[in-house]
Formats: sequence, structure tokens, C-alpha cells
Amino acid sequence: MPEVSRDEVKRLAAAAGFDICGIAPVEQFAELEFLKEWIERGYHAGMEYLTRNADRRADVRAIVPAARCVIMLGTVYNADRPYSTEDPRPEQATLARYAWGDDYHPVIEARMGRLVESLRAIAGDFEHRAYVDTGPVQERVYAKYAGLGWIGKNTCLINRDLGSWLFLSAIICALPVEPDTPALDHCGRCTLCIDACPTDALVAPYQLDARRCLSYLTIENKGSIPGEYREGTGAHAYGCDICQDVCPWNRKAAVTSDAPWQPRPGLDAPTLLALWTRSDDELRALLKGSAMKRAGIRRLRRNLAVSIGNSGDPEAAAALESCAEETAADPLVREHVAWAVEKLRG
Repeated sequence: MPEVSRDEVKRLAAAAGFDICGIAPVEQFAELEFLKEWIERGYHAGMEYLTRNADRRADVRAIVPAARCVIMLGTVYNADRPYSTEDPRPEQATLARYAWGDDYHPVIEARMGRLVESLRAIAGDFEHRAYVDTGPVQERVYAKYAGLGWIGKNTCLINRDLGSWLFLSAIICALPVEPDTPALDHCGRCTLCIDACPTDALVAPYQLDARRCLSYLTIENKGSIPGEYREGTGAHAYGCDICQDVCPWNRKAAVTSDAPWQPRPGLDAPTLLALWTRSDDELRALLKGSAMKRAGIRRLRRNLAVSIGNSGDPEAAAALESCAEETAADPLVREHVAWAVEKLRG
């Protein structure tokens, strides 16, 4: 098999549309073992799929036995808009930054496909598996050892030059490419992310309890938002970026003009009521091709009801109660609407 240099891989990655690329060796890194302990503590909440493939996630050779390296790729998605912590308005819906534009999965999968084809043109066919947040791979660990950044106290990967607004993707492959030098931790004594979390989900530096995390509660969680976290939800109608918004390394984070990550009309700083008063069909049309499809309409309605309840606008209670018959009939949505109306009317 013809050799491919590390610099050549990075050049081809840039040509395929990636902002950063690094090569990680295939080893038993200590960080890979923490996942099992994290699951044993119950921090994975309702994400049972993590328990089913925890063993595979401990070593990429369980996926590609002939693996020689992991090509780690980063894509900046930071559109030029204010952070959620900058002059927040209670009536404005707070949506996770990554979800403003197009669904990142097909966009990045296509770019990885172009990179693989470019590598094949040099090295011939080679065994590989490519994932963008979809496979049993601990991307942040391999990103660290590929030199892309360090895993911060908020558990996000942070790059000194680009910040943490990065989609991570991985190509596990049998190509013998020289690895990069691992990145060093530069969080220091800073605890801004831990202090800012409204639900105390960062239970210790580098440890996230998903059961408390607004990203989990408003996206992955399929049931009710626990009562003790509803006020802490604030205006977060889908996901949460607070621990990244307050990070000093994001004060001068890279900003992208890449079209897929620009906010869609309707998702560019919408008000809570503007989203709530749309019909279900209108919401489906708005979210088509968006990462927000993952939560679905009923979970988005659930989140919006809680956030409107936190808005402090008594007049919004009438809008909640006058929801469509289909929405009002859903027990999950109805529960959260009742909570919000009671809160708004004191």
C-alpha cells in the first residue's frame, strides 16, 4: 500500500471542506475507559444505546480490526450571531447554535466521502469506517490525541485558535499515517462553565451528568422535563450552549460563512410565541433537513411550553391554551402547557 503523509492527508481534508484535521494513533488511551464509569454513575440518563456498545467504544479496533490510525476532522459551525448569554430576552427562543442551519450529518458525510476518494486515488482501496456523531467512537478522545484540542471542563473539545464550536467526525482506517502530538489542557483554574450551568449539570470538572443537562432534557429526553429543572430551562427551546458561550476560548472563536451553518429563516432568533403559534405542518416544513428534526414536533412543543412559562408574560397563557386540537390532545404537551399556564398566572 503506498504511503500517505500526514501533511497530504491534511491538505486533502482542507480541500474537502474541513477546517482542521489531525491524526490520532490507535491505542488504549486512559480516557477511553472513563465511559464505563460514567455510565455506572447513571450520568448517561436515558441514552441506553451507550450501554449497548460501551465495549466497542473503548477501542476502534472493535470496528476496524486492521485500524492503524484515526483521521480526526473538525468543522467550524459558529455563525456570526450573538451568544445566548449576551443580553438574553425572555421572549426569544434560545436554540442550540449547531441546529440553526442544515443537518450536519449529510453535509459532513459528503465531505468525508470526498476525502476518502482523494485518499484512494493515492493509496488505493483501504479498509475504513467514517462517522459523524453516529458510530461507537469517542470522538473527543481521539481528537485530543490528534492534536485538535483538549477536552475542557465543560466536556467539549476546545481548540486554542478556533474555539469549541466544532463538529467532530472520524475516519477509522488502515492507512499507516504518522500521528500528531496530543493537545495540552489549557483550562487552568477557570470554572466559568461550571459556575454558569443553570441546572448544575457539570458536577465536577470534566464530568457531565446528562440527567441535569438542558441539551439532554430538551433533545434526547423523550418524556417529561423534571419539575426541578423547568425554571432552569429558561428560554432554551432546543439544546443549550451556555457552557460554551461563557468559555474564554470562545471570546475570539472562529466564525464561519459556510452556507449550511447559517441560520435558516424562521430559526434566526425567533420568539417563543412565533414558533408556538405555527401549525404542526408549518413546524415540520421549517425543520425539514434540520438537525432539530431529532426532537420532533411534540418534544419541541413540550420545550416551548416550558420556555413560554418562564417568559413572565401573562398574556402568553392564552396563546398556550389556544393551541391546535392535535397539540392539546398530546398528554406530554398538555402536561407542560398546564405547568406553564399556572406559572404565568401565578
